[in-house]
Amino acid sequence: MCLAGQRIPVQESIYGAAPIVADSAFVSKMAYLIGDVAVGEQSSVWPFVCLRGDESDMPATVGDECNVQEFTMLHGATLEDEVSVGHNVVIDYATVKEHSLIGMNSAVLRGATVESNCLVAAGSLVRQDQTIPEGHLAYGVPAETRPLSDTQREEISMVHEHYVELGQDYKQTGRFE
Repeated sequence: MCLAGQRIPVQESIYGAAPIVADSAFVSKMAYLIGDVAVGEQSSVWPFVCLRGDESDMPATVGDECNVQEFTMLHGATLEDEVSVGHNVVIDYATVKEHSLIGMNSAVLRGATVESNCLVAAGSLVRQDQTIPEGHLAYGVPAETRPLSDTQREEISMVHEHYVELGQDYKQTGRFE
C-alpha cells in the first residue's frame, strides 16, 4: 500500500551490494535499482526502469552520459559511455559499447555484444552470443546487420545529446528523484 506523500524505494541492497549513483546522474523516484548497480556521471534513468545487479559476478553498469528510458530492464548488463536505450528494452547479461543506441522494444540477449557506434533498430532481437560489428545497424528478428548510414550516425548523436540535456533539466528541478 502506498500512502500519499510516501517515497517509493528506488535503491535496495541485496547480498551485501548496494547501488552507487553519481551525484550528477538523474534517477527517477519511480525507477528501481537493486544490488550491484552503478550509474555514471550525467546519466539518466527514467520512470519504470529496473536495473538488477543481483548476481555476484554480473553487476548492472550504466556508464557516463547514458540514458535508460521508461519500462526498460537491465539485468547484469553493461552500458559503456554515451549509450541510449529506448523505451521497453530488455538487455540481459549483455554489453553495449560506447556511443550506441538501442531502439524501443528491442532485446539484447545473454552474452551478446553491441560494439561501438551501433544502432539496434526498434523491435529487433540481438541473439544470445551475437556480436553486432562496430558502426553497424542491427535490424529484425533475429537481427541482421549492415553498415550505418550518415543519417543513422547523426541520429545516435542527436538522441544522446538530447537525453543528457533532458536528464540534467530533470535533475535540476529536484522533484522527480
